[in-house]
Amino acid sequence: MGLKVLVVDDDMINRMLLKTLLKKNTKVTEIIEAENGSDALNKMKQEQGIDIILLDIMMPIVDGIEFLKIFRADMANAHIPVIVLSTDDTRKTEVFDNGANDFIRKPVKEEALFVKIDQWSD
Repeated sequence: MGLKVLVVDDDMINRMLLKTLLKKNTKVTEIIEAENGSDALNKMKQEQGIDIILLDIMMPIVDGIEFLKIFRADMANAHIPVIVLSTDDTRKTEVFDNGANDFIRKPVKEEALFVKIDQWSD
């Protein structure tokens, strides 16, 4: 069975680029999009079986850090890996302290993304 990935980014172009990359990965069979942390939390309630979350940090309404705090407060989500994608390396400690599993610097390179997906999907 393939992977269901939730892509959370307020920038439509970033979401489109990630979807294009993810479609090249044979493990990924479904891609769900969310525009911000609030939208992502709603998608998590609507969608069953999300395997991995790719999360931007800087977003309006509910940013990536706040999403992580809310998401990780629910123990039912403990098994779902969250990979943060950001241009801001200075916030790495903060994202890990709030429950992120991994970090990829933007712009995201296909090989790096696929390595992380393989690592967290096994």
